[in-house]
Formats: sequence, structure tokens, C-alpha cells
Amino acid sequence: MRGWLDRVRVVELEELGRRIYATAHLTGEFLLRSGQTTGEYFDKYRFEGDPVLLDAIAAAMVPLVPADTEVLAGLEMGGIPVVTALGRHTGLPCAFVRKQAKAYGTRRLAEGAETAGRRVTIVEDVVTTGGQIVLSTEELRAQGADIAHAVCVINRNPTTPTPLTEAGLTLHPLLTSDNLATYANHPKAG
Repeated sequence: MRGWLDRVRVVELEELGRRIYATAHLTGEFLLRSGQTTGEYFDKYRFEGDPVLLDAIAAAMVPLVPADTEVLAGLEMGGIPVVTALGRHTGLPCAFVRKQAKAYGTRRLAEGAETAGRRVTIVEDVVTTGGQIVLSTEELRAQGADIAHAVCVINRNPTTPTPLTEAGLTLHPLLTSDNLATYANHPKAG
């Protein structure tokens, strides 16, 4: 029975990968946040702005969330829609993490659910080097959050970026760029 369920999940993930690729894959010359230049780009806002596709992505990400997670923390800006959709599917409270604490109002780095003293999983959309995940994790840890895991929709790398492992984080991607390219080049059977 388990093998059958695993095969069903692979087929569903392949179809989801094809949908994401068709919706968000662009070619040209693009400068990434990391400073790298690339000839292909996944415009995350295209899949995040499609409520049906975003809901399917969040549903597929549920098994990636470690069982001991108490709070999901989405990073500004792309992680916010993903964490909101994922929270809806997991029932976990969400925190919305700014790149830097605002200088007015609550002056908080993370809005929404409290992260101090809780096991927090970082949620991001697309990861290249993991730089923002590391920065936000360091700041949240300094405020008392217990963080060992991050989940993302797309890891642009075949493995976890070194800065994440050096920060003591395990990355759980739904898809990699290689997966997406493979799924896009193998049309749906039938």
C-alpha cells in the first residue's frame, strides 16, 4: 500500500512541477538577490498570485513541515503568501518576518504568532544561497526562537546551500530547479 501512495505522490508532484514551470519559468538575463546572474528565472509572484496553484503548492508542502513545528515563519516578501497558505493546510500559527524590524508601531521583526521560546520552521518561496534565511534565522534565534528547519517551494540548487548547513539548518524543498526542468521536458502521459 505504501508504494502505491508514494507513486501517487510522485505523479501529483510531477503535475504540480509542470504547472509551476508553465506559470513561472522565464528566460532572459536576470540578476538574483545573491548577486548571481542567471539565464532562467522562476518568477515566484506568478505562482503566488494564482490562488488555485498556491493552494496546491501549500497542500503538497505539508509533509515537509517537521512534526515538532509550533510556528511557521514566512520571510518578507515572497514567503508571506506561502506561509499563509501553508498555515491554512497545517493549522499552525504563522509569523510574518520582516527583513528588518520596523522603526514605528510595535517595532517587531516578526508579526503575528509569537516565536520566542517556540520551535519555528522558516518558510520561503525560492532559495538560491539561503542568505535571507540565515539572516532572519539569526535574528529570530537572538529573540529566543528555536529554529532548525526551513521549507521552500523551489531550491535553485540540487543540494542545500552551504550557508544554511553552516547555520545549522536543514532545508526541505518541495522542488529543485532540476526537478522543474525535468517535469517540463516530460509532457503528461495520456
